[in-house]
Amino acid sequence: MSIFEKIIGSLEDKREWKAMEARAKKLPSEYYNAYKAIQKYMWTTGGSSDWKGMSRIFNGILDLFEEGAAENRKVTELTGEDVAAFCDELLKDEETWRDKYRTKLNDSIGRE
Repeated sequence: MSIFEKIIGSLEDKREWKAMEARAKKLPSEYYNAYKAIQKYMWTTGGSSDWKGMSRIFNGILDLFEEGAAENRKVTELTGEDVAAFCDELLKDEETWRDKYRTKLNDSIGRE
């Protein structure tokens, strides 16, 4: 990692973020507002600090919302009435996924 990346972060991550934001802006307002509220909730409630994990979650939400918008469904038909619980479940699934790979890494290293 270059000193430049240490100061301002990964340019690839910034490009990915901008691409996700561009996708979100194309959503109907109900979906866009829900997406922004979900982002705020996940960042402020101590969601994952791992960018790759969060980008997977946000891209998945965008996929879901794009499909839902195309089918003229309400946001809560996709998330359920308790949107916070929907978010918490996504974060929990990400943590379970990460734990699985932590275990796999530790198991792959020979121990004597």
